[in-house]
Amino acid sequence: MSETSPQSTLSKPIGTGPKSTASSVGRRLWPYIKPLFWVAVAAIVTLAIVAATEAGIPALLKPLLDHGFGTKGSPSARWIVPAAVIGLALVRGLAQYASGYLLQYMTNKILLELRLKMFERMIHASVGFFQRETASTVINAIVFEVNQILGVLLSVLVTSVRDSLTVVFLLGYLFILNWRLTLIVAVLLPAIGWLVSKINRRLRRLNREHQALTNELSYIVEETVGGYKVVKVHNGEQYEMDRFGEMSKRLRGYQMRMTISGGLAQPITQFLASIALAIVITIAVVQASNDQTTVGGFVAFVTSMLLVISPLKHLIDVNQPLQRGMTAAELIFGLIDEPVEPAGGGKPLERARGEIEFRNVSFSYGPGARSILENVTFSAAPGEMIALAGPSGSGKTTLVNLLPRFFDPSGGEVLVDGVPLPEYDIHALRSQIAMVSQDVTLFNDTVANNVAYGEQADLARVEEALRAANLWDTITALPEGIETRVGDNGMKLSGGQRQRLAIARAIYKDAPILILDEATSALDSESERHVQAALETLMKGRTTLVIAHRLSTIERADRILVMEAGRIAERGSHQQLLEQRGLYAHLHKIQFQQNAA
Repeated sequence: MSETSPQSTLSKPIGTGPKSTASSVGRRLWPYIKPLFWVAVAAIVTLAIVAATEAGIPALLKPLLDHGFGTKGSPSARWIVPAAVIGLALVRGLAQYASGYLLQYMTNKILLELRLKMFERMIHASVGFFQRETASTVINAIVFEVNQILGVLLSVLVTSVRDSLTVVFLLGYLFILNWRLTLIVAVLLPAIGWLVSKINRRLRRLNREHQALTNELSYIVEETVGGYKVVKVHNGEQYEMDRFGEMSKRLRGYQMRMTISGGLAQPITQFLASIALAIVITIAVVQASNDQTTVGGFVAFVTSMLLVISPLKHLIDVNQPLQRGMTAAELIFGLIDEPVEPAGGGKPLERARGEIEFRNVSFSYGPGARSILENVTFSAAPGEMIALAGPSGSGKTTLVNLLPRFFDPSGGEVLVDGVPLPEYDIHALRSQIAMVSQDVTLFNDTVANNVAYGEQADLARVEEALRAANLWDTITALPEGIETRVGDNGMKLSGGQRQRLAIARAIYKDAPILILDEATSALDSESERHVQAALETLMKGRTTLVIAHRLSTIERADRILVMEAGRIAERGSHQQLLEQRGLYAHLHKIQFQQNAA
């Protein structure tokens, strides 16, 4: 079976697939509901008891009014009916509590499973997914939108079961009391159904647009928080306020339109119900004058009819959260359906020798897209240091990203120890590779856990790695030593210290293949000296691919590959390339003049 290339997932944002319906959401949720089937059954039974007790109230009024008042009233009716009311309230209260607990247990269990599934799919998604989606969209889906599904589960289940059964029981009782008058009430139902269907479509569209605007608003906040230094230095506060305010006003506009559309159903329903009530009272008065009904029967009928209105309103009101839930479902199941990156052929790799080969490798981000790499061929022997140089945009970073299979080549193949990468299990392959880049990522955890990221920290090995990275003295001077939390992305450390901590992480991993992507480009001279010494320790005995704009840092490489427009333009040692007087010599001359200046 062929594998899906990671770059093939770049084009389709989550939540833009087929539009959800209640039945499709139900089918998708069934695997999560199935293990809780009997909990759901128990919840439905308790809701049915609550619905049945609703019809019991007018049923008790009739004998009380007909036989409990006046001198001819039945003594038993005067005491049995009040006792029955208390018993009915007790049964109703117990059933309501049980149904609430069971529903919360079920929905929160489903919420947990959905969140875990979404996070698992996100963490195993291809690199293309993370390039395509903003962090705010993913956070919104996993943290907030899944709550919409929870709300739909609760409101739809409660309303469809409890209120629907309440309507059925009350209509049944009304039919027993007076079938002619009940037919008038029954005319309401198709009229309300027609009304809901008309409002439905508009609400769905507004909800989808509202969700998209919410994601955009979250992204503005995310950008502003992440770039607060740029905002402050460039006095961009007003610009960001204007941008945020404009989007917030658009969001408010959509919210009001949703409110207007969703709010129309209830007053129209009440108006239809009042017309029916007026007709019922008129006919009931005529029937009473002809001795066709009693006072108790009339009061019980009107009470039952009024009690029907409330659950009918609930059945209509559930439409708005249901539409929000359908829109949320598109985002949630879009993330759950996100293709995972290829797992590889399953071939194990205990400890690679470190032999790397690129054979006629080409790469582009999909059919018809511009080629980033074209027919790149080179090999690296175990323990060899290969440097990649060239102007920005020449394809250096893309090239090294093919080695851990962040992407698969569009043409040609990459081999490790003579075996094409797709044949290896992807986790086995990546366990052989360590990477240090200029964009250091640290987690808000302890120093020890950052060094040993991905496995249980061995404190002796952590200390050894920190010493090798020239960072041990710095860390021991911290208040809690290696147990000190480094803050958001290592904000408690300087740039050079963060870089050396990333190097200590690579040393701790002890992988035979090493990728260094501009590891010293953003450092001052003093920090670079410490980092360079740590890198020398790290590179010993490892096959190393180095990307560097500062050509002085790669002069001792075994070979330098000079890239231009996705191709290898020159190759050789530092001295050989200078003698060729080509692109490398030109870049070296420019940097030498800048340094001299």
